[in-house]
Amino acid sequence: MGNTVTLEEGDKAPLFTAEETNGKTISLEGLLADGKRIVLYFYPKDSTPGCTVQACDFRDNMAMLTNNDVVVLGVSKGSQKSHLNFIEKQNLNFHLLMDTEGVILDLYGAWREKMNYGRTYLGISRSTFVIDADGTLSYARYGVKAKGHAERILKHLGLE
Repeated sequence: MGNTVTLEEGDKAPLFTAEETNGKTISLEGLLADGKRIVLYFYPKDSTPGCTVQACDFRDNMAMLTNNDVVVLGVSKGSQKSHLNFIEKQNLNFHLLMDTEGVILDLYGAWREKMNYGRTYLGISRSTFVIDADGTLSYARYGVKAKGHAERILKHLGLE
């Protein structure tokens, strides 16, 4: 994990290819070619309280997102087994991408310095990016709050 980048609205989204939990490969380039908008969100760890709230909010709003050609992709360093357990336990209806080596985390600058109880360390910053069909970031936020986040994304997308 190298130098931390900070992406902003208007930047071109870094392209990536990753494996989702069922072994299928997903590429950003392919999704964009299909005319989709993508909500790419990074979360620290499967099945933790904040990550569960955030994932379930996206799950509960998935019909509206899907009906408007929006794809949601969650990314963390979790293993396939951890992701599958999280999906099954929470009945998630969107893909979780495996990034055990932190390649996508680095591309989007979501692996960054954090502070908790006075201790500084490197970890996944809860971050979200909305990628328009032309590959441009229309939303780029680091350190987002889990609660109410899906609603803020729906508002940004004009789907509230």
